[in-house]
Amino acid sequence: MPNSNEPRVLLIAATTGYQTRSFAAAARRLGIDVTLATDRCHILEDPWHDSAIPIRFDEPDDSARTLSESAYHGIVAVADRPAVIAALTAERLGIPWHPPDAVAACRDKHRMREIFRAAGLPAPEGIRLPLDTEPHEIGFPCVLKPLGLSASRGVIRANNPEELAAALARIRRIVEHEENNRAVQIERYIDGREFALEGLMTGGELKVLAVFDKPDPLEGPFFEETLYVTPSRESAEVQNAILNATQRAVKALGLWHGPIHAEMRVNAEGVFMLEVAARPIGGLCARALRFTGGLTLEEVVIRHAIGSMPDELIPDPPASGVMMIPVPREGVLESVSGVEEARGVSGVDDVVITAKIGQKLTPLPEGASYTGFIFATGEEPAAVENALRVSHSRLRFTILGTLDVLPQVL
Repeated sequence: MPNSNEPRVLLIAATTGYQTRSFAAAARRLGIDVTLATDRCHILEDPWHDSAIPIRFDEPDDSARTLSESAYHGIVAVADRPAVIAALTAERLGIPWHPPDAVAACRDKHRMREIFRAAGLPAPEGIRLPLDTEPHEIGFPCVLKPLGLSASRGVIRANNPEELAAALARIRRIVEHEENNRAVQIERYIDGREFALEGLMTGGELKVLAVFDKPDPLEGPFFEETLYVTPSRESAEVQNAILNATQRAVKALGLWHGPIHAEMRVNAEGVFMLEVAARPIGGLCARALRFTGGLTLEEVVIRHAIGSMPDELIPDPPASGVMMIPVPREGVLESVSGVEEARGVSGVDDVVITAKIGQKLTPLPEGASYTGFIFATGEEPAAVENALRVSHSRLRFTILGTLDVLPQVL
């Protein structure tokens, strides 16, 4: 450990991700020394002027070896690939974190399903296939999921053999330049309501920070998430089932110490775990959570990393939510209007447009980002959901299609 009494945290994240800035700012607010490790060119000398250590996400072992040359009090990873490097680095340094094998299982949808099934958790029938194979039917409707991708990218529902063949061809194009994503999981479509759980593992014990409802139906053909609202409005019975299933899932995976983000579907057959990630919630969605004293989720994760958690974490205000603003259509963003009107909706805390003017926008299943985020708080989750929807209705995006003569306003 460093000789200084000042806690020192290693933050492993993408170079340009907005989560990176949010977590770095949270560390500064806490007075914690943060060292960035990002996927940047190692030849240029500090191109972003943040003194970050250059690493390569596609070389996790070498990156971990480089990062373990210094000492830290804790490690924070933002997104899935940084989580792999964080696990390897923590293992080398002897810092409590999730084991590398557990993190690797979280990134492999097929392996995760096998682990859940072995633990007695409900799991859909499915198979893993190389992307260059012919379609294999397992019954309809089914869902195709590229192994290794995240945030619903490339996830497509198929209702018949023709749609299955078309979906497989589309996924091949999506992962064409991704060397490590050459397989697909095809599994039975799971009906039901979808939820998310945000939590922290401490020595193998799960602490739940929030259970989110996803009020919009996610039935396909693509699965673009939009609304997260907490606390859940489901019955205590359903919420307890979600908690119990998540506890069994994280134990089965071997997750040990650090943040987790879990997603699940609930129907008459039980709780089907869709995903457990060894990281906090993605994008700017962490801003949807606040705790006693104004503590943010980013601050909670950082304090947990250095073993300095508060005694209590009570959501404040009582209800909150976020809308991940979807991409209306493919094209080049020309302008955004109505932002101030959207911010003025009662209950809305902020509207953040992350897409840049002139940027090419691509919706799911090919796309991997949103146009922005809307945040709202209130006394009741129903009021928060309404505020998010009304705010979104005030926004107007002018998008130029690649072959359009005139812009289309959406």
